[in-house]
Amino acid sequence: MAFKNKKIILAISGSIAAYKTPELVRQLVKLGAQVKIVCTEGALQFVSSLSLSTVSKNEVWTQLNDQQKWNNHVALGRWADLMLIAPCSANTLAKLAYGLCDNALCAVYLSACCPVFIAPAMDEDMWQHPSTQKNLKTVLEHGNHYIEVGHGELVSGLVGAGRMAEIETIIERLRLFLEVEQNCLGKKVLVNAGPTYEKLDPVRFIGNYSSGKMGAAIALELANRGAEVDLVLGPSALHISHPNIKLTRVESADEMYQACNHKFEQVDIAILAAAVADYKPKDKAAHKIKKKETTFELELVKNIDILASLGKVKTSKQILVGFALESQNALEN
Repeated sequence: MAFKNKKIILAISGSIAAYKTPELVRQLVKLGAQVKIVCTEGALQFVSSLSLSTVSKNEVWTQLNDQQKWNNHVALGRWADLMLIAPCSANTLAKLAYGLCDNALCAVYLSACCPVFIAPAMDEDMWQHPSTQKNLKTVLEHGNHYIEVGHGELVSGLVGAGRMAEIETIIERLRLFLEVEQNCLGKKVLVNAGPTYEKLDPVRFIGNYSSGKMGAAIALELANRGAEVDLVLGPSALHISHPNIKLTRVESADEMYQACNHKFEQVDIAILAAAVADYKPKDKAAHKIKKKETTFELELVKNIDILASLGKVKTSKQILVGFALESQNALEN
């Protein structure tokens, strides 16, 4: 039932894997989806417009500058519940990453107001090239979804990564996404994540090993379920991009407290997953602390307990969830 009456754009770029797309369309239609198709000129070298229009029961759009329907990319981008770019060639992936718009596929992508899934297809060396991997990272940072490439025999005769995912895999990924219940629609949620850094001097700090991945994953799941999420993220290498997530980056425990305290009153739910430092240096040196004695004493003072402070002002209509890390006797502690 996940696909019943769902409006799906299938965007096909110039890859040999395009020959598989009529069967992909046939299965989506069989599952109850409405499918409209946009192709690049290169795609039509591997699959015919006639076969695609026959299985989809819709006209296939290929021209960006058709004077009779010049603005179709806007209408199509707003029509869909989901857009699937399969196969996505290395050339098309690069255009998506940099917002180029010289064909109908790219115009629809830039106009899409729905989740976009990308199923790349190319030879192994092209797939592993740093430029391709950088473009994929950029596209994912824009909030798109990646359907993993397969491993197997390639057109070049090589065996490796780069094959477009199998049709069954693509449909299963879309099904899982569409079946996610939008049970947080309209909810406002605060999430904090990552470590905090407490400065000793201009070049040193006290910190911890937290990556922020758990809090970021919670934020993304909530956003996918329809929530409006404020994510307060400590120093982290993560790149978070989602239309439902507002990201605030902080460094110290004090900065994280200020950001969370400021936002808490407006939210329905707060989930505190950050690894906030319990203590900070009492004094911060204005310049780098020089190496002098064999031992070095550092006086620390306690940081504000963000979870406890929000718990004191929480209303009966709010939900507040906190996490604590233990290195031993977790339940007892």
